[in-house]
Amino acid sequence: MIKIICSGKIKENYLKDAIAEYSKRISKYDKLEIIELPDYDYDLKKTLQKEKENILKNINLKDYNILLDINGKNYTSLELADKLDKVRITNSNITFIIGGSYGVDDEIKKIVNERISFSKLTFPHQLFRVILLEQIYRCFKIINHEEYHK
Repeated sequence: MIKIICSGKIKENYLKDAIAEYSKRISKYDKLEIIELPDYDYDLKKTLQKEKENILKNINLKDYNILLDINGKNYTSLELADKLDKVRITNSNITFIIGGSYGVDDEIKKIVNERISFSKLTFPHQLFRVILLEQIYRCFKIINHEEYHK
């Protein structure tokens, strides 16, 4: 199963449509669960603490947990597909964590199996959810030797 833990609700219909489309495509290959956590707007310290508590309630340390982090490791799409394919041999549950607008508490960074970055650019969190889903879908297409990736 693929699980995505993220802060905030999607408000824009065009993003909801894209998320629904990629979720449907991914469901052909694996179960997908998206957990939307409340979005907080306290001061930095209190926001990170509340988001950390919510993330910890929703992750299983037996799963392979990946934090999306601007300072994480960069992969090409082919490398990410290979990584996910190898992880799924020993662990059928992979959780992706997208932090809030302040990032995540250092404790989360310490307990995840891996931190990956899609870019040094900053993306809106709602849009990044679509980007992540598209890359997961792309990975499944690559793993299954199906036409899509160019």
